[in-house]
Amino acid sequence: MKNIDFLSKLHTKTKRDYLARMNERKAGIIEVAKEYGYDYWDGSRDTGYGGYSYDGRWKSVAQDLIKHYGLKAGDRVLDVGCGKGFLIYDLMTELPGLEVVGIDISEYAIENAKEEIKPYISVADAKELPFEDNSFDLVISLNVLHNLYCYDLEKALSEIERVGKKDKYMVVESYRNEQEKVNLMCWVLTGECFFNDNEWLWWLNKADYTGDYSFIYFE
Repeated sequence: MKNIDFLSKLHTKTKRDYLARMNERKAGIIEVAKEYGYDYWDGSRDTGYGGYSYDGRWKSVAQDLIKHYGLKAGDRVLDVGCGKGFLIYDLMTELPGLEVVGIDISEYAIENAKEEIKPYISVADAKELPFEDNSFDLVISLNVLHNLYCYDLEKALSEIERVGKKDKYMVVESYRNEQEKVNLMCWVLTGECFFNDNEWLWWLNKADYTGDYSFIYFE
């Protein structure tokens, strides 16, 4: 396993008021966000993204993934927790001939994905991937697995291992100190796993995960 950071450049662009996020309404807001419907994706910023439309932000990540993993036309990539599929779209446009598949638990996200990639994405659960063993040259899961309970987290990591015949890359939210832990707890709406780096590595080893990983922090 290697720690490889492709996402911090996107994550740090967002300005966050952590204390404002932690308010008396948050319990109800969390319940709404965890439905992963309109409110989470395209409602107010209080309940999620505050409107999640394609703006090309994932293009540089797509380029980095293609370069680092030496992807080529004909290779197969799976995005576990693809959301509206914007990264899938950028991977396909940056490398014509790349076969990219995505799954997400959110019916709303799949229904409101970019039209160009709708044939390649579907509703499915990360802990029970509907694919044969060793089906993909690269399996990615970005900012998703921390939304699972720990017993499902291990299943999802094992599933990523099962369907990936070569490379894997996952990103999760973590913390390195108490301030980052507080910020994480204040900001996150859908998270269930609140672990520090060492705890995450323990889980990866427990699930026999062999791929690459990185952590994002709420500084």
